[in-house]
Amino acid sequence: MTDIQTIVPPERKRGSGARLVYDMLRDDILDLVLPPGSPIDEVQLAERFNMSRTPIREALVRLAGEGLVDTLPNRSTMVANIDFLNLHTFFDALTLMYRVTTRLAAQYHRPDDLVAIRAHQAEFAAAVAAQDALAMIATNRDFHAAIAEAGRNPYYTSLFYRLLDEGRRILRLYYQSFNDRLPQQYVDEHEEIIAAIEARDLLLADSLAKTHADQIVRQIQQLFARDQRQDISL
Repeated sequence: MTDIQTIVPPERKRGSGARLVYDMLRDDILDLVLPPGSPIDEVQLAERFNMSRTPIREALVRLAGEGLVDTLPNRSTMVANIDFLNLHTFFDALTLMYRVTTRLAAQYHRPDDLVAIRAHQAEFAAAVAAQDALAMIATNRDFHAAIAEAGRNPYYTSLFYRLLDEGRRILRLYYQSFNDRLPQQYVDEHEEIIAAIEARDLLLADSLAKTHADQIVRQIQQLFARDQRQDISL
């Protein structure tokens, strides 16, 4: 938290202070500016944002709910670690949720769902074209979350939201492996998924979702294998 200038925000509406802190800390965590395990000092944050500790705590509670920060038994707070040793269990769950939510979307979607999915896809494509990694992460999450919503199973949707949120830093490493120049192939894969959903082709939707998830997992595993003899840059 050193060498960060104090932020003097304009006059705020009630609750907007916590939103400001949340947005900026989330971006720092997702972009790995704040590495896993970094301590978070409420006093320093209050000074940085020029506000009381109440909105700081509200922001930290929200970040904790997304699995991005941890509160320790001594009540100190730190950026949540990435459990690299158990990533295989995360990948198994993520791949399953990609498949089941996309399949259910093909079965149960309504016209308004396709409008929302396409809107998020347009935002993702724009982020890829701009090589904006944080926007890619956010819009990719929103795209797949909209597909899950179209499947109309709140249990699967809730679990998938959790996996998408917990995996955002992993996705950041994934984009770094492409130097944030994500190939057009991945935009095209989204388009193929949308077409399968619209056609209500359950088997194709399932297959495309599995392929999409598998290539993400494979790329990250190759990244870790390549860096096995050295620290991964965080």
